[in-house]
Amino acid sequence: MQTLTSSPAATRLATVRHEVEDACRAAGRDPGAVTLVAISKTFPAAAIADVIAAGQTVFGENRVQEAKAKWPALKAQHPGLELHLVGPLQSNKVKDALALFDAIHSVDRPSLCAALAKEIAKGGRQPQLFVEVNTGAEPQKAGVLPEQTDAFLARCRDEYALRIDGLMCIPPFDDPPVPHFALLAKIAQRNGLRSLSMGMSADFIRAIEFGATHVRVGTAIFGARQTN
Repeated sequence: MQTLTSSPAATRLATVRHEVEDACRAAGRDPGAVTLVAISKTFPAAAIADVIAAGQTVFGENRVQEAKAKWPALKAQHPGLELHLVGPLQSNKVKDALALFDAIHSVDRPSLCAALAKEIAKGGRQPQLFVEVNTGAEPQKAGVLPEQTDAFLARCRDEYALRIDGLMCIPPFDDPPVPHFALLAKIAQRNGLRSLSMGMSADFIRAIEFGATHVRVGTAIFGARQTN
């Protein structure tokens, strides 16, 4: 009889963990400096439970509403789990997001900054905050343009009193990812930011080479996405 810890997802998780460790060592980095965020969007609680049973504690979701349906019960059952929002955040969902998430990777506009600052000042939780940078300047994609990021970060700090922990990017699908990782690292360095959320299932090893501190891996752990 198959046990939870020998499930396909658990086996894939073990493989990804080894790849993260190997990539860190190859880059001369401490494996403990990279957080593996298991992206569980579209997967039900039962599938997530397999990965929790295998020892994974940090997860990512794309939508507030989906996370609200799955994660309060999972967190109650498994104290110590950490949940990251890696998708876009609407300003009217900020209160719910602060209650659910330990990190938000998609800070990208003044109206969202204002909503976050208001809720945090009212006593909302203080999550880790990442500014999303649209490194490919793709018109259909969210994120601050690279040339506007320094000014946006200053505004986050000076106008909204937000503590920004790092930067996030999603390179264009058809572009080699390395120039985008290098650009994000350069922007972070000149702004004194240590955290870099970059790298997904297909390219997290290269992201680690360029200083990623958070890699967002879904398919390589959970398998093919479930669609409606």
